[in-house]
Amino acid sequence: MSAVHRLLLEDALQDSPQTRSLLSVFEEDAGTLTDYTNQLLQSLQRVFGAQNEMSLATQQLSKQLLEYEKQNFALGKGDEEVIGTLQDFSEVVDELNTLHTELANQLADRMVFPMIQFREKDLTEISTLKDIFAIASSEHDASMAKYSRLPKRRENEKLKTEVVGEVAYSRRKQHQASMQYYCALNALQYRKRVAMLQPMLGYTQAQVNFFKKGMDMASKKMESFLSSVTSMNQSIQSQLDSEAEAMRQAQQELLSVEDSIYMPDQDASNPLINRNLIQKAGYLNIRSKTGLVTTSWDRLYFFTQGGNLMCQPRGAVAGGMVLDLDNSSVMAVDCEDRRYCFQITSPDGKTHVSFDWISDWSSGLQSGRCITLQAESKKEYEEWICSLNNISRQIYLTDNPEAVAIRLNQTAIQAVTPITSFEKRHDTCAERVKPVAVEPSGAAPQDTPDSLEMITPGTPIQFDIMLPASEFLDQNRAGGGRRTNPFGESEDDCAAQSEDSLLHQMFVVRFLGSMAVRSHRSKEVIYEAMRQVLAARAIHNIFRTAESHFIVTSKSLQLIDPQTQVPRISFQLRDVVQFAAHQENRRLMGFVVEGPEISEEMEPSLSAYVFESNTEGEKICYTISLGKELIEAEKDPEALALLMKSMPLTSDGKFLVLESETGGAVQNGAEEGLESEA
Repeated sequence: MSAVHRLLLEDALQDSPQTRSLLSVFEEDAGTLTDYTNQLLQSLQRVFGAQNEMSLATQQLSKQLLEYEKQNFALGKGDEEVIGTLQDFSEVVDELNTLHTELANQLADRMVFPMIQFREKDLTEISTLKDIFAIASSEHDASMAKYSRLPKRRENEKLKTEVVGEVAYSRRKQHQASMQYYCALNALQYRKRVAMLQPMLGYTQAQVNFFKKGMDMASKKMESFLSSVTSMNQSIQSQLDSEAEAMRQAQQELLSVEDSIYMPDQDASNPLINRNLIQKAGYLNIRSKTGLVTTSWDRLYFFTQGGNLMCQPRGAVAGGMVLDLDNSSVMAVDCEDRRYCFQITSPDGKTHVSFDWISDWSSGLQSGRCITLQAESKKEYEEWICSLNNISRQIYLTDNPEAVAIRLNQTAIQAVTPITSFEKRHDTCAERVKPVAVEPSGAAPQDTPDSLEMITPGTPIQFDIMLPASEFLDQNRAGGGRRTNPFGESEDDCAAQSEDSLLHQMFVVRFLGSMAVRSHRSKEVIYEAMRQVLAARAIHNIFRTAESHFIVTSKSLQLIDPQTQVPRISFQLRDVVQFAAHQENRRLMGFVVEGPEISEEMEPSLSAYVFESNTEGEKICYTISLGKELIEAEKDPEALALLMKSMPLTSDGKFLVLESETGGAVQNGAEEGLESEA
């Protein structure tokens, strides 16, 4: 006997659209079987009740048996033997249609009753379990919606516990209902065959027993045929029994797990996160606008396919493309006081809509450029961000994407150990150190050093520059007290330094990170620092940066808070021993600062600082280079006079006028400190 189609009980808990789609096929098959069973039962009852019209009734029955082949069952594959047997029975019925006159009792016991029992017991059970499953699914969806609305900022542990318990109860209830429903549908594939064959077997046996002595049909050939049908029926019944036992054991095994599997985010404190995924699938909440200021969240099934993000609602045969993930950016966001939200931004500025059901909510996306999604747990949240970032790097196009993802993540994790606050401040204004000359532009290029020679593996990375709380309070204390400079300089010193400076240029930048380096002989150390800082931010989902004013004078480099005008950090220009802009991303620039010598035996410390500018990094590097030229020129009055003649001055004679890349003059006075493209 051919194998039958089955619904896997292991897929009941996930309840994916693929499982729902396959379930609809089984439901369609059950509906078709119900219709056919009712028709067949009517024919059998007509045979039983119409003794005087037995010939017509058996003829109709013969025709009805042949209709089984034309029913187009969705899961009809494997019924060939049943179809062939029913065709043979149809021939038998045609020969017996004139002989059925006094078989009411036997027909009632062997023909009509099994079919009625099948309809009233098996098919009714399917209908009842279908309703129970629908109710359990609705309750689970309602509890998940309630759980998704839990606030993030003001967590109520009691409310959270109640909601999580409600989700677990509804999920367990749905799991149990779905497995019972799946078991019944799987068993129906066997019971269908038994139910189709058993009535006809009883009918034929009754006829043979009644007319055995006087009928030519009571031959060894007929007995052999009936024996083969009986054996086939018993074989099907045996398969049903073994399958039912296997499903019962599987159901018990699946239900014997801990209740934690029904709870979302059961291990939020320390989840096991796989950061090497290049494929991901699961349910997410997607945010869409429903009005000018109102939004809605829909729970849909998302999965990745190649470099695309796909979406598939329940009941759909296939998914539709939502977004092209190649070169897209993925970052964590705060959205409507919801937990585990992240945002995907498309590089081409648009989403891709393939189906009408996606169009309903795609019109509410943020200008069509990005979509906001919410995961149900911290583990899913982290894995979705990591997998989407891996896909955006086009790792899936390599020969062995899993190995490439593992290698890249391991390399990045070993190369960086990020911290989010300064453990020690770089105080450069308090101590004056020996200046180090920068290599002239015409010097011969040196060999590019190895990354291990430039940066020690495992070097900590600092992602922000924080002012101590005491300093901030001193600056804003009422009473007009004297402000204490956080870098050891007095206001008079800073003012004198600003007035004595022949250069004053301001840029708008964002501090990305800093780390200790081992060499300053090549610009490659700055490029390597940029790579490790950006890799660390991507791995640890650190995307937020604050704007600062980066002021370059002929004496120092200062990073100023634009709101409070408080210096965050300052460097003597003579301590800047290397600086460069990124070769591809021209908005990235960095420099290396030499720290004070701790002792005569130890070399001075070197630190690399990485920034992102609103303008091109080359302009900042040009300004720093000009400042260092001024430092050298101040040692020789004639060289300084020659340099001042070559550069135009402002009306007050204090500040140089810098030439932009297009050739126009960009004036920067003492009060106007904004650069043209900032």
